[in-house]
Amino acid sequence: MPQPNLLRLRCTVCKSANYYTSKNKKKVERKIELKKFCKKCKKRTPHKEARMTG
Repeated sequence: MPQPNLLRLRCTVCKSANYYTSKNKKKVERKIELKKFCKKCKKRTPHKEARMTG
């Protein structure tokens, strides 16, 4: 079953997609940016919202 609010978070340093999350699109217009742990970089880096390909 597809989830319409599902987003992919991509590391801004190495560009790998590590996390999936959702957001309320009615209230939030801007793109999400969170500091998450990247397994490839082995440190906390900013992760930005990326487009889902499907």
